[in-house]
Amino acid sequence: MTAQEKLLLQLGRGRHIAVGLDSDVKKIPQHLLTEKDPVLKFNEIIIENTQDFAASYKLNLAFYEKDGAQGLELLQKTMEYIPEDVLIIGDAKRGDIGNTSTMYAQSVFDHFKFDAVTLHPYMGFDSVEPFLEYKDKLSFMLALTSNPGSKDFEKLELKNGRCLFQEVINSVKAWNTKDNCGIVFGATNERELQDNISSFDRLFVLLPGIGAQGGSLEGVVKAFKESNKDRFLINVSRALIYKDLSPHFGLAAKEEILSLNNKISEIWNK
Repeated sequence: MTAQEKLLLQLGRGRHIAVGLDSDVKKIPQHLLTEKDPVLKFNEIIIENTQDFAASYKLNLAFYEKDGAQGLELLQKTMEYIPEDVLIIGDAKRGDIGNTSTMYAQSVFDHFKFDAVTLHPYMGFDSVEPFLEYKDKLSFMLALTSNPGSKDFEKLELKNGRCLFQEVINSVKAWNTKDNCGIVFGATNERELQDNISSFDRLFVLLPGIGAQGGSLEGVVKAFKESNKDRFLINVSRALIYKDLSPHFGLAAKEEILSLNNKISEIWNK
Protein backbone atom coordinates (compact mmCIF):
# COMPACT_ATOMS: atom_id res chain seq x y z
CA MET A 1 0.00 0.00 0.00
CA THR A 2 1.12 3.55 -0.64
CA ALA A 3 1.43 5.99 2.24
CA GLN A 4 -1.63 7.83 0.93
CA GLU A 5 -3.68 4.63 0.82
CA LYS A 6 -2.68 3.70 4.37
CA LEU A 7 -3.60 7.09 5.76
CA LEU A 8 -6.86 7.42 3.84
CA LEU A 9 -7.84 3.92 4.97
CA GLN A 10 -7.45 4.83 8.63
CA LEU A 11 -9.04 8.26 8.25
CA GLY A 12 -11.98 6.55 6.56
CA ARG A 13 -12.36 4.45 9.70
CA GLY A 14 -12.66 7.62 11.75
CA ARG A 15 -9.15 7.38 13.18
CA HIS A 16 -7.20 10.63 13.46
CA ILE A 17 -4.68 9.99 16.24
CA ALA A 18 -0.97 9.72 15.50
CA VAL A 19 0.67 7.99 18.45
CA GLY A 20 3.97 9.70 19.15
CA LEU A 21 6.55 7.13 20.21
CA ASP A 22 8.94 9.66 21.74
CA SER A 23 10.02 7.02 24.20
CA ASP A 24 12.48 8.00 26.93
CA VAL A 25 14.00 5.41 29.25
CA LYS A 26 13.89 8.01 32.04
CA LYS A 27 10.10 8.29 31.76
CA ILE A 28 8.87 4.76 31.09
CA PRO A 29 7.40 2.61 33.91
CA GLN A 30 10.12 1.63 36.35
CA HIS A 31 9.23 -2.06 36.36
CA LEU A 32 10.39 -2.30 32.73
CA LEU A 33 13.97 -1.44 33.66
CA THR A 34 14.59 -5.11 34.46
CA GLU A 35 13.92 -5.99 30.81
CA LYS A 36 16.82 -6.66 28.43
CA ASP A 37 15.67 -3.74 26.26
CA PRO A 38 13.27 -1.63 28.35
CA VAL A 39 12.32 0.92 25.68
CA LEU A 40 11.66 -1.74 23.06
CA LYS A 41 9.40 -3.59 25.49
CA PHE A 42 7.63 -0.32 26.30
CA ASN A 43 7.09 0.44 22.60
CA GLU A 44 5.88 -3.10 21.94
CA ILE A 45 3.22 -2.88 24.66
CA ILE A 46 2.07 0.59 23.58
CA ILE A 47 1.73 -0.56 19.96
CA GLU A 48 0.02 -3.81 20.97
CA ASN A 49 -2.65 -1.86 22.86
CA THR A 50 -3.18 0.99 20.36
CA GLN A 51 -2.64 -0.51 16.91
CA ASP A 52 -6.33 -1.21 16.29
CA PHE A 53 -7.26 2.40 17.02
CA ALA A 54 -4.38 4.52 15.71
CA ALA A 55 -4.25 6.33 12.38
CA SER A 56 -0.46 6.38 12.47
CA TYR A 57 2.65 6.22 14.59
CA LYS A 58 5.17 9.06 14.67
CA LEU A 59 8.70 8.25 15.75
CA ASN A 60 10.91 11.21 16.58
CA LEU A 61 14.34 10.15 15.35
CA ALA A 62 16.15 12.18 18.03
CA PHE A 63 14.91 9.80 20.73
CA TYR A 64 16.63 6.93 18.92
CA GLU A 65 19.63 8.55 17.23
CA LYS A 66 20.97 9.71 20.59
CA ASP A 67 22.00 6.11 21.34
CA GLY A 68 23.87 5.62 18.09
CA ALA A 69 23.78 2.24 16.37
CA GLN A 70 21.92 0.65 19.28
CA GLY A 71 19.23 3.32 19.10
CA LEU A 72 18.79 2.92 15.36
CA GLU A 73 18.43 -0.82 15.85
CA LEU A 74 15.75 -0.09 18.45
CA LEU A 75 14.00 2.18 15.93
CA GLN A 76 13.88 -0.52 13.29
CA LYS A 77 12.76 -3.23 15.72
CA THR A 78 9.98 -0.91 16.93
CA MET A 79 8.77 -0.37 13.36
CA GLU A 80 8.48 -4.14 12.89
CA TYR A 81 5.72 -4.24 15.52
CA ILE A 82 3.54 -1.75 13.61
CA PRO A 83 0.89 -3.25 11.29
CA GLU A 84 1.46 -2.93 7.55
CA ASP A 85 -1.67 -0.85 6.98
CA VAL A 86 -0.81 1.83 9.56
CA LEU A 87 1.20 4.86 8.48
CA ILE A 88 4.64 5.32 10.09
CA ILE A 89 6.01 8.87 10.19
CA GLY A 90 9.71 9.52 10.62
CA ASP A 91 9.81 12.79 12.52
CA ALA A 92 13.22 13.87 11.25
CA LYS A 93 12.64 17.51 10.18
CA ARG A 94 15.10 17.17 7.32
CA GLY A 95 15.86 19.78 4.65
CA ASP A 96 19.21 20.65 3.07
CA ILE A 97 20.85 21.37 -0.28
CA GLY A 98 19.70 19.04 -3.04
CA ASN A 99 22.48 16.45 -2.99
CA THR A 100 22.35 16.13 0.80
CA SER A 101 18.57 15.91 0.76
CA THR A 102 18.83 13.11 -1.78
CA MET A 103 20.88 11.14 0.75
CA TYR A 104 18.44 11.99 3.56
CA ALA A 105 15.49 10.86 1.41
CA GLN A 106 17.21 7.56 0.66
CA SER A 107 17.91 7.09 4.36
CA VAL A 108 14.35 7.79 5.48
CA PHE A 109 12.44 6.06 2.69
CA ASP A 110 14.75 3.40 1.25
CA HIS A 111 16.70 2.28 4.31
CA PHE A 112 14.35 2.83 7.25
CA LYS A 113 11.20 2.33 5.13
CA PHE A 114 9.20 5.13 6.70
CA ASP A 115 5.92 5.93 4.98
CA ALA A 116 6.22 9.64 5.71
CA VAL A 117 8.68 12.23 6.93
CA THR A 118 8.66 15.72 8.42
CA LEU A 119 10.66 18.39 6.60
CA HIS A 120 11.51 22.04 7.02
CA PRO A 121 11.25 23.88 3.68
CA TYR A 122 13.24 27.01 4.51
CA MET A 123 16.03 26.30 2.04
CA GLY A 124 13.50 26.23 -0.78
CA PHE A 125 12.09 23.75 -3.26
CA ASP A 126 15.38 22.07 -4.18
CA SER A 127 15.87 21.11 -0.52
CA VAL A 128 12.63 19.08 -0.45
CA GLU A 129 12.38 17.96 -4.09
CA PRO A 130 14.27 14.66 -3.54
CA PHE A 131 11.63 13.64 -0.98
CA LEU A 132 8.75 14.62 -3.26
CA GLU A 133 10.11 12.37 -6.02
CA TYR A 134 8.88 9.47 -3.87
CA LYS A 135 5.31 9.72 -5.10
CA ASP A 136 4.06 6.89 -2.86
CA LYS A 137 5.40 8.51 0.32
CA LEU A 138 4.19 11.56 2.26
CA SER A 139 6.18 14.66 3.20
CA PHE A 140 4.85 16.88 5.99
CA MET A 141 6.45 20.33 5.85
CA LEU A 142 6.68 22.67 8.80
CA ALA A 143 4.26 25.55 8.38
CA LEU A 144 3.31 26.82 11.83
CA THR A 145 4.70 24.80 14.72
CA SER A 146 3.41 24.40 18.28
CA ASN A 147 6.45 25.71 20.16
CA PRO A 148 6.56 29.24 21.64
CA GLY A 149 9.47 30.17 19.38
CA SER A 150 7.29 29.79 16.28
CA LYS A 151 6.69 33.53 16.53
CA ASP A 152 10.38 34.26 15.95
CA PHE A 153 10.25 33.47 12.24
CA GLU A 154 7.11 31.59 11.18
CA LYS A 155 4.76 34.43 12.17
CA LEU A 156 6.88 37.23 10.73
CA GLU A 157 4.87 39.53 8.46
CA LEU A 158 6.27 39.91 4.96
CA LYS A 159 6.11 42.95 2.68
CA ASN A 160 2.99 41.56 1.01
CA GLY A 161 1.19 41.58 4.37
CA ARG A 162 1.19 37.81 4.72
CA CYS A 163 3.05 35.77 7.33
CA LEU A 164 5.93 33.50 6.45
CA PHE A 165 3.98 30.38 7.42
CA GLN A 166 1.21 31.39 5.00
CA GLU A 167 3.71 31.61 2.15
CA VAL A 168 4.98 28.15 3.11
CA ILE A 169 1.45 26.75 2.84
CA ASN A 170 0.97 28.32 -0.59
CA SER A 171 4.29 26.90 -1.79
CA VAL A 172 3.54 23.41 -0.49
CA LYS A 173 0.21 23.46 -2.32
CA ALA A 174 2.06 24.30 -5.53
CA TRP A 175 4.48 21.44 -4.93
CA ASN A 176 1.66 18.96 -4.27
CA THR A 177 1.40 17.69 -7.84
CA LYS A 178 1.53 14.03 -6.74
CA ASP A 179 -0.84 14.40 -3.77
CA ASN A 180 2.06 13.48 -1.51
CA CYS A 181 2.46 16.70 0.48
CA GLY A 182 1.28 17.70 3.90
CA ILE A 183 1.95 20.41 6.43
CA VAL A 184 2.69 20.50 10.14
CA PHE A 185 0.40 22.99 11.89
CA GLY A 186 0.58 23.30 15.66
CA ALA A 187 -2.69 22.72 17.50
CA THR A 188 -1.67 25.42 19.97
CA ASN A 189 -2.32 27.99 17.21
CA GLU A 190 -6.10 27.65 17.26
CA ARG A 191 -6.90 31.14 15.96
CA GLU A 192 -4.44 30.82 13.09
CA LEU A 193 -5.89 27.39 12.29
CA GLN A 194 -9.39 28.82 12.04
CA ASP A 195 -8.18 31.74 9.92
CA ASN A 196 -6.10 29.67 7.50
CA ILE A 197 -7.73 26.26 7.24
CA SER A 198 -9.62 27.23 4.09
CA SER A 199 -6.26 27.67 2.35
CA PHE A 200 -5.10 24.10 3.07
CA ASP A 201 -6.83 22.69 -0.01
CA ARG A 202 -6.15 18.91 -0.19
CA LEU A 203 -3.01 18.93 1.92
CA PHE A 204 -2.70 16.34 4.67
CA VAL A 205 -2.25 18.07 8.04
CA LEU A 206 -0.26 16.83 11.03
CA LEU A 207 -1.15 18.64 14.23
CA PRO A 208 1.16 18.38 17.25
CA GLY A 209 0.43 20.22 20.47
CA ILE A 210 -2.62 18.44 21.90
CA GLY A 211 -2.30 17.26 25.48
CA ALA A 212 0.93 18.19 27.27
CA GLN A 213 1.40 21.35 25.18
CA GLY A 214 -2.13 22.59 25.82
CA GLY A 215 -3.77 22.48 22.39
CA SER A 216 -7.55 22.01 22.25
CA LEU A 217 -8.79 18.76 20.72
CA GLU A 218 -12.30 20.21 20.41
CA GLY A 219 -11.06 23.38 18.75
CA VAL A 220 -9.02 21.48 16.18
CA VAL A 221 -11.78 19.03 15.26
CA LYS A 222 -14.41 21.78 15.02
CA ALA A 223 -12.20 23.78 12.66
CA PHE A 224 -11.83 20.83 10.29
CA LYS A 225 -15.51 19.90 10.53
CA GLU A 226 -16.64 23.45 9.72
CA SER A 227 -14.29 23.49 6.72
CA ASN A 228 -15.47 20.05 5.58
CA LYS A 229 -11.90 18.71 5.60
CA ASP A 230 -10.91 15.39 7.13
CA ARG A 231 -7.28 14.95 6.06
CA PHE A 232 -5.92 15.63 9.52
CA LEU A 233 -3.79 13.76 12.05
CA ILE A 234 -3.63 14.81 15.68
CA ASN A 235 -0.35 13.78 17.24
CA VAL A 236 -0.47 12.74 20.89
CA SER A 237 2.72 11.64 22.58
CA ARG A 238 3.34 12.17 26.30
CA ALA A 239 -0.33 12.47 27.24
CA LEU A 240 -0.95 9.02 25.80
CA ILE A 241 2.15 6.88 26.19
CA TYR A 242 2.84 8.09 29.74
CA LYS A 243 -0.80 8.21 30.81
CA ASP A 244 -0.07 5.61 33.47
CA LEU A 245 3.25 4.38 34.78
CA SER A 246 1.98 1.27 36.55
CA PRO A 247 2.23 -2.26 35.14
CA HIS A 248 -1.14 -1.53 33.51
CA PHE A 249 0.22 1.30 31.33
CA GLY A 250 -0.68 -0.53 28.12
CA LEU A 251 -4.33 -0.73 29.06
CA ALA A 252 -4.28 2.94 30.10
CA ALA A 253 -2.90 3.88 26.66
CA LYS A 254 -5.65 1.85 25.01
CA GLU A 255 -8.33 3.54 27.08
CA GLU A 256 -6.86 6.96 26.30
CA ILE A 257 -6.79 6.49 22.53
CA LEU A 258 -10.32 5.08 22.62
CA SER A 259 -11.41 8.13 24.59
CA LEU A 260 -9.76 10.46 22.09
CA ASN A 261 -11.37 8.66 19.16
CA ASN A 262 -14.77 8.87 20.84
CA LYS A 263 -14.35 12.58 21.53
CA ILE A 264 -13.41 13.24 17.91
CA SER A 265 -16.40 11.25 16.71
CA GLU A 266 -18.77 13.09 19.04
CA ILE A 267 -17.51 16.50 17.96
CA TRP A 268 -17.60 15.56 14.28
CA ASN A 269 -21.11 14.17 14.43
CA LYS A 270 -22.74 16.94 16.48
